[in-house]
Amino acid sequence: MKLKNVLIVVKNIVKARQFYHDLFGLELVLDNDGNMILTEGLVLQEEKYWTEFLGREIVPENNSSELYFEESDIEGFVEKLERYYPEVKYVNRLMTHSWGQKVIRFYDPDGNLIEVGTPV
Repeated sequence: MKLKNVLIVVKNIVKARQFYHDLFGLELVLDNDGNMILTEGLVLQEEKYWTEFLGREIVPENNSSELYFEESDIEGFVEKLERYYPEVKYVNRLMTHSWGQKVIRFYDPDGNLIEVGTPV
């Protein structure tokens, strides 16, 4: 068995697709009307379908999971993030851990937590 995809819930799937394309270069693999599969195995699911499936409300910024990306040119990434999405909500701006890894944490427009770090 292998893990195939990771699904996150979004309010506006078109805006979310653009966000993940702009910042991470993810491309559309499949569009199933309210459910999009992007490259690297990320799936976007529109909130209205997810709440219908679960029968529960979505809790943005619940901090129970995170999408983790690695980027060698993290300073360049931070510049791109600030240029394309100046309104982004940060958990922490660019910092360096005691072991030398540089990381930044922020929320996507739907409250999904993202971490970008230099390769370890």
